[in-house]
Amino acid sequence: MNKIIQLFNIQYPIIQAGMIWCSGWELASAVSNAGGLGLIGSGSMYPEILRHHIRKCRAATNKPFGVNVPLIYPQIDDHINIIIEEGVKIVFSSAGNPKKYTSLLKNHGITVVHVVAGVKFALKAQEAGVDAVVAEGFEAGGHNGSDETTTMVLIPQVRKAVSLPLIAAGGIASGRAMLAAVALGADGVQVGSRFAASVESSGHENFKKAIVEASEGSTKLVLKKLVPVRLIKNSFYQKVQGAEDRGASREELMELLGRARAKKGMFEGDLDEGELEIGQVSGMINEIKPAAEILKEIMEEYEVAKNDLKSLS
Repeated sequence: MNKIIQLFNIQYPIIQAGMIWCSGWELASAVSNAGGLGLIGSGSMYPEILRHHIRKCRAATNKPFGVNVPLIYPQIDDHINIIIEEGVKIVFSSAGNPKKYTSLLKNHGITVVHVVAGVKFALKAQEAGVDAVVAEGFEAGGHNGSDETTTMVLIPQVRKAVSLPLIAAGGIASGRAMLAAVALGADGVQVGSRFAASVESSGHENFKKAIVEASEGSTKLVLKKLVPVRLIKNSFYQKVQGAEDRGASREELMELLGRARAKKGMFEGDLDEGELEIGQVSGMINEIKPAAEILKEIMEEYEVAKNDLKSLS
């Protein structure tokens, strides 16, 4: 049996990424109900809001679901305690040291997966005792690895380095991309951008429209002096790029970023001054669809592509 299907007790080895401002209980439950693994993105939630989403998700699905926890979140201890109190069984951690909470979570019977952008971080995650890793390439949306390693290069290197179940992420929005990731050594895939543009995504309709209208070259990785983030090019992006071109300091960039910039763009729909985090694969997304339909299309294309390759042998 596929390692990811077995680990999470799901039908398909497809994980919906826990994206800030997009991954509420509606999206997570829809993906889980369709046979994948839905994740609540806790990074944009106050602790009690997270509790609310966990309870709503549990009421909406009897299938496994999890919570994505960015370890740099300021109230991380509150989030961890709520996850334990609410009996969540799967946690994906990111943006921090997995050693800090992995043992605690596993002691409460929670399956722990850590998101990495390089081999050395995958080895640290394995050493910390996680149950699986997500290797996320440079193509991905949101916060990204500073080494800018692409998914096609990253997956085989991580596969060679660790024995854990491996989930590929970054630039995956189709069945053919999923098959390519499996061929490179992945046991499953994590899909973000495609689900950000789903009916159930909690992102603003303006943001979803911007994703659909994006084309090749519409995104770029910026703010490398802070935390690298991939954004759709808009007025805010132009200001950041201009500041970086003239050698702005870390402090200047922090002041330009300000507070709640991602909320302004992705959740409130300000396409000019908001931060619009999305992956390069947005150039291939042309329609807003229900999450279940997206998952079904990915799996169907995966099977077709697999048969196409067999016919070549």
